[in-house]
Amino acid sequence: MELNNAEHGYDAMNPAEQDEMMELEIDLLLEGLYRRYGYDFRHYARSSIKRRLIYRMNREKVPSMTALLERILFDPQAAERLLQDLSIRVTEMFRDPSFFLALRQRIIPKLRTLPEIRIWHAGCSTGEEPISMAILLEEEGLGDKVKIYATDMNEEALRVARKGAYRLSSMQNYTKNYLQAGGTMEFSKYYTTTESEAIFDRELMQRILFFQHNLVMDRSFNEFHLIICRNVMIYFDERLQQEVLHLFYESLSIGGFLGLGSNESMLYAEEGNKYRTIDASEKWYQKLR
Repeated sequence: MELNNAEHGYDAMNPAEQDEMMELEIDLLLEGLYRRYGYDFRHYARSSIKRRLIYRMNREKVPSMTALLERILFDPQAAERLLQDLSIRVTEMFRDPSFFLALRQRIIPKLRTLPEIRIWHAGCSTGEEPISMAILLEEEGLGDKVKIYATDMNEEALRVARKGAYRLSSMQNYTKNYLQAGGTMEFSKYYTTTESEAIFDRELMQRILFFQHNLVMDRSFNEFHLIICRNVMIYFDERLQQEVLHLFYESLSIGGFLGLGSNESMLYAEEGNKYRTIDASEKWYQKLR
C-alpha cells in the first residue's frame, strides 16, 4: 500500500485498509510495550484491547496508534497510564456469593483435614476477594493455619489492596454479598470506619501476602491447595488461556482445588482430564493427578 501523502494518514485509505493498518499498529504497539517494559498483552482478546487502546489514544490526544507507541516508548508515565487502562479491575467483596457459598459448603470440609493451607488468588486486583477468603476461613476456624498469596501484575492495584481500605458506601452491598455467601457474623465486626472508608482488621490482613506476579510472564512460585482466578482469562485468547491453565496445574497439589470465573472453563486446559468437576455451575474443580 502506498500513500500519496503521509500527512493524510488514515484519511487516504479506504475502510478495509484503515482496519488493516490499525491492526498492524496495534501489533507493533503491544510488541513495543512488551519489549520496553515487560508487560505482555499480545495474546489478550483483541476487541477488548483495541477498545482500551483507542480510549488511551484519545486521552493522550495523539492521532494514531503509532503516535501512542512513540509516546509510551519514551515516556514511562504514559506507559503507566496505558497499563492502568489495560489492567481489568472488576471486583467486590464476596463477588458472586454462590461461588463463595459453594466454597464454604463443598471445598472447606476437604481442606479442614490439612495441617496447613496455602491459597493463591491470581489476578487479585484491589484485594476484595482475598479479604473475603480470609473472612470466610476465619469463620470456619481455619484462619490460624492458612496463608493467602494474592497477586496481580498491576502495582497500583496492589497498593490499594495492601491498605485494605474501601469506600464506606460499598459496605451495604458487600454485607448483602457476605450474608448470601453464608456469612455467620455481623459483617461490620471485620472493619472499622472513618467518614468515608471501611478499614479491614489488621490481623485479618496479615494473613494475606500481596505481591506482583504476571500470569503471562512469570512462573509457578509455590505449591497450593487452592487457586482462585476469576474473570481474568476471559480477556485472554485460546493460546494464553491454555498457558495459564497449565501454570495453575503445575502449581496445584494433588487433590488441590481450582476456582474459575462464571464465564470461564477448562475448555483449553491440556490437563483437563486430570481434574474432576466439584461444582459445574460455580466452576470448582479438583486436581486428581
